[in-house]
Amino acid sequence: MRRILQVYFGTKELKVLDPMENIQMIELAHGGGGRLARSLVRDEILSRFGDGPLRNLPDAAVLASLKGKAVFTTDSYVVQPLEFPGGDIGKLAVHGSVNDVAVCGAKPLWLSVAIIVEEGLPLATFRRVLDSIRAAADDSGVTVVTGDTKVVPHGQADGLYITTACVGELIEGFNLDVSLIRPGDAILVSGTIGDHGMAVMAARHHLFTKDGPESDTAPVHRLIAEIAPFAKDVHFMRDPTRGGLSAVLNEIVDDRSVDVILRETEIPISPPVRSASDILGIDPLHSACEGRIVLFCAQSVADAVLSAWKRLPEGRHSSRIGTVVEGRGRVIMETSAGGRRLVDLPRGELLPRIC
Repeated sequence: MRRILQVYFGTKELKVLDPMENIQMIELAHGGGGRLARSLVRDEILSRFGDGPLRNLPDAAVLASLKGKAVFTTDSYVVQPLEFPGGDIGKLAVHGSVNDVAVCGAKPLWLSVAIIVEEGLPLATFRRVLDSIRAAADDSGVTVVTGDTKVVPHGQADGLYITTACVGELIEGFNLDVSLIRPGDAILVSGTIGDHGMAVMAARHHLFTKDGPESDTAPVHRLIAEIAPFAKDVHFMRDPTRGGLSAVLNEIVDDRSVDVILRETEIPISPPVRSASDILGIDPLHSACEGRIVLFCAQSVADAVLSAWKRLPEGRHSSRIGTVVEGRGRVIMETSAGGRRLVDLPRGELLPRIC
């Protein structure tokens, strides 16, 4: 479909070709969670596979044809560097798939792990990654039940790639769907945002020798289990990974008659992430998280959900960051200075290879 940018000068309308229109090759920006990533998913993937469970782009598929309801997801990890403050590719690969199942309102149970190793990778690095996979799986309450390992020649895998898939069981009471979000809903986050993306970028560019950002990579299944008593009033959950909080919220309201109103003063951001964002010139809202939940719920249970989260170490920085109102598919920030601005999708590739 031909895309046109409409620009108005006075009463005269000019039509300008979108600069992304003529792209004919995959670019890094296609994997960044921004406009090109959305275009790739919608135009190329959903046009072919979007007539089934994939059509609403869930983090994981609910497989209703099985006895009860199983939830299934898969993901691949190509992060560089392989090890970074707060984690490594092994821990990240487990948490990524476990969390995609958990935010569907499910209990993660089983995990598969497939590893592609490049010739020349130090055996000590490989052992540390395997140990991280084991520790992360134990902490997440999942069992590694199958897997595969391949070794490829030097120069063909950039060290190490991992693909994980997770199967879980839907927790009774949760019935989550983006269509259930309605004006008046409260928007909560389970902790500080932007930590993972900033930690990886800072490590890649050697920005801090100490006191820099650390990845938030962690399982969120305990946070989900803790709010099960309020399941009927929880409308939707997501983990804000690639593209960060801004990408997730824009995706949720896209083409819908609601707006999201965020309060800048309520969005939890750690001091190291603020420092890194100033140095890199990257909005923390565009930076990925790997151990956080964005949750939409009825106002009547918002305080109870926050109280439940704050009882857990991983939820101590949880906060109510905004509200859903009637509108036309926008994410709007009420700034600390008293103004308002649109929170748009990230453009181009800000944070390549962060997961």
